[in-house]
Amino acid sequence: MGRVTERRRVVRIRNGSAGVRPDTLVVEEPLEIRLNGKPLAITMRTPGDDFALAVGFLVSEGVLAAASDVQAVTYCEGATQDGSNTYNVVNVQLAAGVPVPDITLERNVYTTSSCGLCGKAGLDAVRTATRFPGLAADPVPVPAEVLCAMPDRLREAQKVFDRTGGLHAAGLFTAQGELLDLREDVGQHNAVDKIVGRAYRSGMLPLAGTVLLVSGRASFELVQKAVMAGIPVLAAVSAPSSLAVDLALESGMTLVGFLRGPDMNIYAGEERITL
Repeated sequence: MGRVTERRRVVRIRNGSAGVRPDTLVVEEPLEIRLNGKPLAITMRTPGDDFALAVGFLVSEGVLAAASDVQAVTYCEGATQDGSNTYNVVNVQLAAGVPVPDITLERNVYTTSSCGLCGKAGLDAVRTATRFPGLAADPVPVPAEVLCAMPDRLREAQKVFDRTGGLHAAGLFTAQGELLDLREDVGQHNAVDKIVGRAYRSGMLPLAGTVLLVSGRASFELVQKAVMAGIPVLAAVSAPSSLAVDLALESGMTLVGFLRGPDMNIYAGEERITL
């Protein structure tokens, strides 16, 4: 369907000089999976092989055992108010005689491209309202040279990674580069949740004036978690997705990707990064 990538404007900094150029991002969109016409799950994914994804999900849930269990897999028209086909809703129709699972399965799970489950339902639930809506009003300046030093500081503090080589990390920094907290986890989203949960228990929310650094890519889910915690700057050592950039722009967040050595791409909120 030609929706696997998108081109976006980016401010690219190289050797202290800034320039504007287009950048190619992987697309991230929600896919709602319906079973016999009833909503079952939403997963964040890059469009493509949606039917295989939906069927594979049902196999993993124990709903399907053989190819003959499925009568049809189709995109659902009328998924929006104007009746258009978004190609973001798939229905799996079971063959006659195949038992429909106990509708306790119909928990309307919201899954993400970075794994993990949380109880959401409907496409409208993708963008969660934050309790800290003043993110755009947080003008915290972050010197580019301070930001560029954070990945090394994060890596130095990854004690478990030194032993296993198989963990993601999330670090919370001040705008001056002080490491406030670091969590490691096999799931990058889990590491961020641990950072935010610890801040919550310490009465630190919203986390105004801070920078969240993650060791992998910047997905929509991670941007949303940062927005929900009131974090104005999110940086990643790898790429963001298109939906992550959309949410950062909408919420007034600064989003940085490919933060490696003296280089970075700023996808949103470049006014906070000072040269």
